Amino acid sequence: MEDRVIEFVRGLRAAGVRVSLAESMDALRAVEVLGIVNKDLFRESLRATLVKEADDFAAFDELFPLYFGSGGPAMQNASEDLSPDEQQMLQAALQAMSGRLQQLLDWLTSGEGPTKEELEELARRAGAEWADNPQQARWVTRRMLQQMGFAHLEDQIQELVQRLQEMGMSQQVIEKLMGVVEANREALAEQVAQQIGLQISQQRANRPEDLHGSDLMYKPFHSLTAVEMDILRKEVQRLVTQLRTRAALRRKRGSKGKFDSKGTIRANQRYGGVPVELKYKKRKLKPSLVILCDVSRSTENVVEFMLHLTHALHDQVSKMKSFAFYDRLVEVPNEVLEHIRHNEPDAAFETLRQMLPYRPYGTDLGSCLETFCQQHLNVVNGRTTLIILGDGRNNYNAPRIDLIKDLQRRVRKLVWFNPEQVREWGTGDSDMLEYAPLCDEVFSVRNLAQLSAAVDKLLAS
Repeated sequence: MEDRVIEFVRGLRAAGVRVSLAESMDALRAVEVLGIVNKDLFRESLRATLVKEADDFAAFDELFPLYFGSGGPAMQNASEDLSPDEQQMLQAALQAMSGRLQQLLDWLTSGEGPTKEELEELARRAGAEWADNPQQARWVTRRMLQQMGFAHLEDQIQELVQRLQEMGMSQQVIEKLMGVVEANREALAEQVAQQIGLQISQQRANRPEDLHGSDLMYKPFHSLTAVEMDILRKEVQRLVTQLRTRAALRRKRGSKGKFDSKGTIRANQRYGGVPVELKYKKRKLKPSLVILCDVSRSTENVVEFMLHLTHALHDQVSKMKSFAFYDRLVEVPNEVLEHIRHNEPDAAFETLRQMLPYRPYGTDLGSCLETFCQQHLNVVNGRTTLIILGDGRNNYNAPRIDLIKDLQRRVRKLVWFNPEQVREWGTGDSDMLEYAPLCDEVFSVRNLAQLSAAVDKLLAS
């Protein structure tokens, strides 16, 4: 419990609540004296010792149930009261359902729910690790529930009911069964919401300081003024230095490779199982990057910083190619990269505009993907990390999901950097909810802090 209280203090500090070391010690002493059996007393003891300002009560009330809650209401086993024959009917009906939704219905009927590891993986794919603050938790939660199949659950429940009726299960038993399923659905949704809220709070508390500078690092790209952009352009060089240093240290630590315990055991079986020859896993090679950048007006700022960061780190990758797309696809010329490297974004985008003239609602990623696959497929292979930087908006043109699937199979890793908030994915002409499940990783890069952290993670992979 002491460790959880310390984590809670870090979460409060990350949320802007001023908590001194002395106040943290007071909280630990209060817990030691009053205990944790009485949850209301436990809560009030922490609130009294850690919160000084009335304005901070909201942050405390938001975070307390995330750190000290039960993880959400418990789920029930819907088949407990069924006869053996009825249990067999239920299992047969569930097995006839389709893949992902069958799993969701299994969770809701068995009451077991997803494992902690499955929840963490779903949260990662929903973009939880790149959320800005706890207020975005509900949007990430909604996306995670969509990935689990909640959007189509009503239709699947009706199909399940129909199958059970056809098998001869009584209406009374079906209604009771569906009552448990409905209660489990609400319980699972609440469990997911608590998991996401806690994960976002912990990530914010554990945010590495060495990649974060001024508050402007967290200001969305679309909200930056011209003066603020100039300030961040100067900040980029500091980030490049830090990222290069971190990458170099990682390579130095792994220069001999990581100790391979399984390989050592296999190699030394001839010695009667006594290890004599140590084996090491082959160290990771520098990544090969291919970047496709959406250069529509809405993404200019993030494209500038993305190209600046990645091409300033050219010595940390084995190979790099950059392409720009709008209504068609072109390779980014060295002239543009030189302008960006010398903090001349106007000249850089003027050159790109001559190659890709602006016209309203001109973005057509699907067509650009077709061009890439027809003319530039030779630049990717099994060692390539393919990065698509864009908001996933196609102006209602064909998204060409088939080409994304083909590219994902060809490359080592397909990564998407999206400058929009997660809650905006799938709205209007956004095809992001179709693209995201096909990517190995999806990063929300709404500000320079997120973008630099995402690039650092790519260099580490």
